Amino acid sequence: MLQLFNDGGWAMYPLAFLLIFGVAIAIERLINLSKAAIDAESFFQQLEDAMRSSGGAKAAAQLCAETRGPVASVIHAGLLRLHRGVGNVEKAIENAGAVEMAFLERGMVWLSTVANLAPMVGFLGTVSGMINAFQAIKIAGDVDPSMVAGGISEALITTAAGLVVGILIQFCYNFFVSRIDKIIADMQEHAAGFIDVLIELDLKGQES
Repeated sequence: MLQLFNDGGWAMYPLAFLLIFGVAIAIERLINLSKAAIDAESFFQQLEDAMRSSGGAKAAAQLCAETRGPVASVIHAGLLRLHRGVGNVEKAIENAGAVEMAFLERGMVWLSTVANLAPMVGFLGTVSGMINAFQAIKIAGDVDPSMVAGGISEALITTAAGLVVGILIQFCYNFFVSRIDKIIADMQEHAAGFIDVLIELDLKGQES
């Protein structure tokens, strides 16, 4: 493996950096998205039970404070504005949701950059290797397979390395996008459900 790295020439160094950088971002995203993912259905059922209990909004706020993840965070933000009316609750949820979405998507642009840049660096190394091979032919004035083998080997190794790094990081990017989309969908669905519960309870309070 070390010999292949050395044979790949200068392009292997930026590719190694891109791989390490991409994997580091992927690990960070995996840890944080794992913390953000919860059983949203179970949480919302507990939240609705708390809202309808004698503890009401206070019990619901306590549940949200003790639950990790953006679903609980956005609803908690709404509960803190409950005394100002449903309109302010919706605005608080909307603002908190924007913040949580930014947090979920943090670092994703770097994964996308690495996935796109790595193959390009690999192809640049390919061009460099082929230039070296033809320069060797030009200097020698004759085609000697052993003379051009180094340049061609460099070209093929950098192409393969760039594609491997790009494919790996692109897979991570797509995986995290799907996780983020699921969390955002849960956040929006249950935030809307929370508003519905508030309106229902408010109407019951007016009737009584």
